[in-house]
Amino acid sequence: MIKLVKEKHIAILTLNRPEKRNALHPDLIKQFKSKLKEIKDTEDVKALIITGEGKSFCTGADLEYLNQMRSFNSVENEKDSESLAELFLEIYNLPIPTIAAVNGPAIAGGCGLASVCDFIVADRINAKFGYSEVKIGFIPAIVSIFLVKKIGEGKAKQLLLTGDIIDTAKANEIGLVDYLADDALTEAKSFAAKLLSNSNYSMKLTKRMINDISNLNVKEAVDYCIRLNTISRSSEDFKKGLENFLLKK
Repeated sequence: MIKLVKEKHIAILTLNRPEKRNALHPDLIKQFKSKLKEIKDTEDVKALIITGEGKSFCTGADLEYLNQMRSFNSVENEKDSESLAELFLEIYNLPIPTIAAVNGPAIAGGCGLASVCDFIVADRINAKFGYSEVKIGFIPAIVSIFLVKKIGEGKAKQLLLTGDIIDTAKANEIGLVDYLADDALTEAKSFAAKLLSNSNYSMKLTKRMINDISNLNVKEAVDYCIRLNTISRSSEDFKKGLENFLLKK
């Protein structure tokens, strides 16, 4: 259900259930986590792209599995939620840059999957975004955490409470989508290659810093960033980068 391809220093994970519009399923989530572990254990992978096979990125939960959930007890529902939350947290906390190449509709959990990535590159014609949970008496619980972080509380309410499906222009306007493209995967690869020209060490430290300071007050954040600055200035990447800059290499 998940394909992994490595091109130079870029890993490409593809949701491979086109006949189900790449809907989320427990087996898919399990395989996804396994592939993420493989990527984390591979030192030469410096960026990750997530995309979907066929015409959809990911349209949320599998309909057949949703039907099974009607008979779940509270313990089973909690375990199911924990599994999806673990996947989203693993992507969010991945030390390398993550890019969602949204080639088609990204709905509900699929939109959450895109929003948990650092960047979203969207097909300007075929991509669609939305959280339709409220239309079926469900709530966009786990996905809301990352959406609020990405676009803010006010814009998140517009999407989460209306259940509206929006196009790429609107998604770009509210800050959900970072880049529009005629071919999302091609553009995502180009963008990933651009990121690879930066110091891998610096990007990892910067991503960790951004994730961490959101949980701190201003004074704590300043103290924390002073320590990170001290650490970064002792790195070989900084010494070499500064030398090259000063010599204008």
